[in-house]
Amino acid sequence: MASENTDFNTVINYLKRYKIGTLDQIKKELCTSSTMTVFRKLKSLEYRSSYSHRGKYYTLNSIAEFDETGLWSFNSIWFSKYGNLIETTCEFVDQSKAGFSAQELAQILNVEVKHPLLSLFKQNRIYREKISNIFIYFSLDQGKRQQQITLRKSNSSLAGFDLSYEIDAFRDELKAAIILFYSLLNEKQRRLYAGLESFKLGHGGDKKIADLLCLDSHTIAKGRRELLGGNIQTANVREKGGGRKPVEKKFQKSSTESKKS
Repeated sequence: MASENTDFNTVINYLKRYKIGTLDQIKKELCTSSTMTVFRKLKSLEYRSSYSHRGKYYTLNSIAEFDETGLWSFNSIWFSKYGNLIETTCEFVDQSKAGFSAQELAQILNVEVKHPLLSLFKQNRIYREKISNIFIYFSLDQGKRQQQITLRKSNSSLAGFDLSYEIDAFRDELKAAIILFYSLLNEKQRRLYAGLESFKLGHGGDKKIADLLCLDSHTIAKGRRELLGGNIQTANVREKGGGRKPVEKKFQKSSTESKKS
């Protein structure tokens, strides 16, 4: 039992020190050549294998710092709280707002996803439809799928947006421009604009835009729903009494003054 505990501590200490490790590296730490021995230790410690690099790297749940999308990267090696690449791909498609093309999802997951998407489609775990000559993958759940397809098709201008770009990849100049533009809008316009930017980001967009614009994520979600639902009142955007005075009133005033003189 003492030896077993020592082995556990050896694995824990190694991964705490280096964050991640390969099978061979952990074997070396344990002074063993047995793959099963390593997996037995890792399983007891609730391990995660990377979904990138063919699952070559391992870490512990207690070490991984997953973001709001459920992903964590260390030295460009990617891990997911959803498991391997197949399960992660399925989860992101299922939870997407407007489905994903292979290119869009690859930009989010930072790995090639054509094969996982095709595999999931053949297993009847996700749905696929060709839109504008591009295969878009949607949730298998009929209710979710219909909403995703509707959002994807509802506005042709949105179809040209890259739904997968990340706020963290913005240049500082672009971030400053977005914040400046946002500051020039009225309250309703701010809400709608934030909702649009969140929609473009896709999974986790509310929090990213909230952090950038210092806005409540619930307000962003409300703006997105209003925008995509098309239920927007455009009247009375200008405050009552604002704008240029009617020409007729100016003319009447001038005529009255002329008569008096």
